[in-house]
Amino acid sequence: MIFVGNDWAQDHHDVWIMDRDGDKLASRRLPEGDGGLARLHELVAGFVDDPGEVIVGVEKDHGLWVTAMVAAGYRVYAINPKVASRYRDRHHVSGAKSDTADARMLADLVRTDRHQHPMIAEDSDLAKELQVLARAQQDLVWEQTRQLNKLRSALLEYYPAALPLLDDDQFMRRDMIAVLGKAPSPETGRKLSLSQLEAVLKRAGRQRYLHATAVKVQDVLRTPGHLQASPALVRAYTAKVTGIVALLATIADQLKELTAQVEESFEQHPDAEIYLSLPGMGRVLGARVLAEFGDDPERYRDAKSRKNYAGTSPITVASGHSSRVKARHIRNTHLIDPLDRLAMAALSRSVGAREYYDAKRAAGYGHHAALRALANRLVGILHGCLKHRTLYDENLAWGHRMTLAA
Repeated sequence: MIFVGNDWAQDHHDVWIMDRDGDKLASRRLPEGDGGLARLHELVAGFVDDPGEVIVGVEKDHGLWVTAMVAAGYRVYAINPKVASRYRDRHHVSGAKSDTADARMLADLVRTDRHQHPMIAEDSDLAKELQVLARAQQDLVWEQTRQLNKLRSALLEYYPAALPLLDDDQFMRRDMIAVLGKAPSPETGRKLSLSQLEAVLKRAGRQRYLHATAVKVQDVLRTPGHLQASPALVRAYTAKVTGIVALLATIADQLKELTAQVEESFEQHPDAEIYLSLPGMGRVLGARVLAEFGDDPERYRDAKSRKNYAGTSPITVASGHSSRVKARHIRNTHLIDPLDRLAMAALSRSVGAREYYDAKRAAGYGHHAALRALANRLVGILHGCLKHRTLYDENLAWGHRMTLAA
């Protein structure tokens, strides 16, 4: 068995190979691409015949190079950069750092402590495809929220009459974007006629209550009593809002296409039916959760491992006579966000989930803490369903708690 440390750079890889005793066998700088990977295979083949005896430590869990090493049969461990930094301090505290030294450190880490770190899972190509699509869709949703906040901030400075268009739940987002695209300044907004507004709303896709919505928008934009900004500021903010509105329109179009691709890809996955059986789990949420958990059945040893990866399980901080339990703050945001939404949706779709949440609130938990505890419980239920290849069952999931409560 040999241990390989791979320090990653954009155009090259520093590789250090050592034996069981930590003695150096080889050290190379290899170029990125097929040529560099072929040289790595040749180098490794000089020490072992079985690729399963090659243990690799690398600070990335994705990428073509990592995928190729996993496909070659190497046992590849993803080392969190923060962990790698702490491990470096175990050996010296001078602050010295080099790519070669980092490669040596990674090789030594997997030689002595690989049992503390996850081996890169062999997810299916469909799961990998879904992760790219689901993350892209979720990133666009977050970007849309950021742009809407920027839009609200800009309108507050020069066009407060249009703010109700953002805050009224009766207005569709596409309606608001279309109206502001047509009338990005207070003056143009006040001049819009009902026929113009109806045409704008119709082009945006509104079919029902067209005239009533146009009347309401006109009333909002013509509301008197608002302070006026200087002409120069109005011109500047009009240009800014025009750009934001155009960007929001583009994001909305791309979101529609990406969401359709995410749902189509998710429905093709063999685990989709299990995910959709959970209360409150829709196709987009299911796609995001599946994409982040992956589908390698050997990836998680037990439900606790899956909960720890999800970041829903609490951590204990104890020292001497003091001990406290707190939430995990370092976690995968692409996973914890859909899990929070799942827990919220489950409250109205599962009696057991509702009772579990209420019991936590009665025990003194705040809303977010109780919701996080429910998400943690749902992750455990999901793990059991996937392990036994069964659909969610309300009685099996919560029956024991209901019996105890009775």
